[in-house]
Formats: sequence, structure tokens, C-alpha cells
Amino acid sequence: MYPSGNLFIEAPHGRIEAILKEPRVEGGASPRGVALVLHPHPLHGGTMHNKVVFRAARGLNDAGLVTLRFNFRGVGHSTGEHDHARGGEQQDALLALDYLAEKYPHLPVTIAGFSFGARVGLDVGTRDARVCRLVGIGTPVGMSERDYDFSFLRECRKPLLLVHGEHDEFATPDAVRALASQLPPEARVRVHVIHGAGHFFDDQLEELRRVIAEWASE
Repeated sequence: MYPSGNLFIEAPHGRIEAILKEPRVEGGASPRGVALVLHPHPLHGGTMHNKVVFRAARGLNDAGLVTLRFNFRGVGHSTGEHDHARGGEQQDALLALDYLAEKYPHLPVTIAGFSFGARVGLDVGTRDARVCRLVGIGTPVGMSERDYDFSFLRECRKPLLLVHGEHDEFATPDAVRALASQLPPEARVRVHVIHGAGHFFDDQLEELRRVIAEWASE
């Protein structure tokens, strides 16, 4: 039997494999919001089960948000083929947003993404009016490939948290701060650098969870 919380979302290329998790709330209270959490690069082993994605989702759950993780096209049991963030992965994210909007129509929406997932999530979240807040984790702003063009963020008008490792292999904290400085004041960008962490936050996953949970609880 497919595990509880696992589901499939219909897509033009077939289906998207996903996991939905509601937060534990006391006294029967309603969730405070919903969050979509996106995984790193599919061609480098990225899936919705990635440990950074899992901990980020857990932090958002701890803050009272329903979380939805899913596998991009061509990953796990999701159909389709990788599209290098040229529109295909963005379409997958929009379909996941449609699912959340239908199931939880009155709750504010957050998008969080790790690495390649940050590229896709920040792109979709900046442009989609349903999204209220954004989180980029290990945002690879130092890479030159088209997959990692973040110039669209200059149009961002939504609160944005950028969590980054001090020793990230793909972008320095200074590069992330430089990007943040180019965004409009409405974005209220917060850059949180986790000391000692690399791109995958190997020994700092609990701190990553805590930082995201505290920000999302504000």
C-alpha cells in the first residue's frame, strides 16, 4: 500500500508524485498556512526525500504550515523528462500550487526550495500572486548556467528568507548578500548564514530547521 500522505497530482506529462503533511496543532486549531518545498537538481540525485528538503519541510510544519513536497518531472514516480528549469519544472510547481489552492483555498502560501529547487521556487513564487512568502536554501547565485539565473528576483515584492552555508561550494555568502542588496525594500530580505555549513548543511540540519521554523512563525 502507498504510504499515508503520499499522492499523485495529474499533469500534462502524466503525474507528479508528492507527499502532503499537515502540522500537529493543539486543540483542533487550523493550520496557519501551506508551503511548497522543492528539491535540488534531478540530474545530481535530487528528490523530495533529500535531507535538506525534509528538514526544511519539518521546520515549516513546526511553524503550523501544511507542507507539500513533490518530485519534479522524471524523478521517482513522476513522469516526464527533466527540463533544466526552462519552464517544465516551473509548470510542475504551478500544478502543485493548484493542488494546495484547491485543498486549502483560504490559507497563505509559502514556497521554499533548496539549490535547483530555490531557482524554480523563487521564480514561480515571485510571479504567482497566490504566493505570499519565499525561502531560498543554498541558493546557487554564483553559478553561470542558465538553470541558475536569478535576475528575476529584482521584481520580488514578497518577504524572502535566504538561508546559506558559510562554506557553500556553489555561492559565497557575500554573493547572496549582493543579490539581496539588489532587491526592492518590499522583499524585506533576510539573509541567514549558518556558520560552518557547506551546501548540504551536513552537521547543521537542525539549525536549518530551527531558522526556518522561527522565520515562518513570525
